[in-house]
Formats: sequence, C-alpha cells, structure tokens
Amino acid sequence: MLTAFTAAEYHGMCGWERDTIHVLAPLSVSGREVAEFTVRLHRTRRWQWPSDPLVFRCQGLAPAVVIAASTFTSPRPGCGLLAAAVQQRLLDVSSLEHALQRATRTRHRAALLAAVQDISGGSQALSEIDFTRLCRRAGLPAPVQQRVRREPSGRRRYLDASWRRSDGRLVIAEVDGAVHLNPRRWWEDQSRQNELTIADALVLRFPSVVVRHDEATVIAQLRRALLVRSD
Repeated sequence: MLTAFTAAEYHGMCGWERDTIHVLAPLSVSGREVAEFTVRLHRTRRWQWPSDPLVFRCQGLAPAVVIAASTFTSPRPGCGLLAAAVQQRLLDVSSLEHALQRATRTRHRAALLAAVQDISGGSQALSEIDFTRLCRRAGLPAPVQQRVRREPSGRRRYLDASWRRSDGRLVIAEVDGAVHLNPRRWWEDQSRQNELTIADALVLRFPSVVVRHDEATVIAQLRRALLVRSD
C-alpha cells in the first residue's frame, strides 16, 4: 500500500511531495519484487491486508507521516513534517501521538515525540518549535502560543508567542520564516504590528534563521523585554 510521502500527498498534504513512490509491504516482500518501479520500499511487522481486495490501498495519514519523518538523516525536518500535517489541518496531535506510540522502532522517535508535545502546546511550524525549545533551554518563562487576538476590524489574529509581564504589559514575539518576505504578507505583518503597538504591546520580531543560528542575541533581547534577570 502507499505510505510515507506518497500517502501524504494522496491525503492532500502540500509542500512535501516526492517523485519516488513510497510503498509499504510485509517483511517477507523482497526488494527485487518491486525493482521494476521507481519506488522506495518500507517493510513492517504490523501488516494487515484490507478485507476487500478491490479497496485502494493507502495507509492512513498519521502512520504514513511517521514513516516519512523517519527517512531523514536528522530529526529536524521530520519534526517540521509533523508540524506541517497539523498546520494544514489534516491531523490532530492525538493521532500523531498514537501513531508514534505504536511505532516503537521508528528512527528519531524520541525527538519526534518531543516535537509532538511542542505542537500540542501551540507550535504550528518548525520555526515555532525551535523558538519554544530555545526559551526552555534559556530558562525563560514558557510563552502562550497561538493566542487569539481580535482587532478593531473584527479580524482574528494569532500570535506566535506571548507573555504577560508582572506590570501587566503584553510582550509578543513573532518568528518570521521566508514566507513573510512576500510583499502582501509583509504588509499584513506590518499592519498587525501597528495594531499591537497602538494597544501598547511590546513586539519583538525574529527571522527564523536568527532563532536557529544566533540564539544568544534572541535570548538577550527576550530577557530584557520580559525583565528577566540573568544570574
């Protein structure tokens, strides 16, 4: 049956397509039996044929993305894949967690389970997972993620990370990936920041590449904004 990236594409997931067809088969199937196709074969001990032989055979999305995440040499892109499945509203966190609990031999399993916990806390993208973990390592207060704010126009906005200081002021951190360089998205970001500034919120913006490669600067600015002492 179809699995991994091929099954994810079949279920409607965007941005992770692959030319190679990924198929799942029992352990007894030999790679020589599928060599005539451009496929990547994955084997499983938990194999069960569909009861109806005419049913199109495609693995469920949750176990399929777990297999796809295990194909990367490092866990980071796999964590991004899991976050994308939730961000695209194709899976909920409980389904991912259940699939990982069953996949006891999965590569990078510990890191993927940790990512699922971060996603359940509100992280919607890999950059937000990186940011949350940075805050945790630095001993900073855990932010509220994806806080909903309604603007005067009535539009609902989601804040990447936010804190309420002891003096009552709202501190907001936005993590900007490459998509934020799009002119239309850039203006939407500026408009949202204007509304937050008018409401007397303290807004910090960090490019995702800075979160990954210049942690010291990000942590220092967050400490000053949150009035957290560095002992």
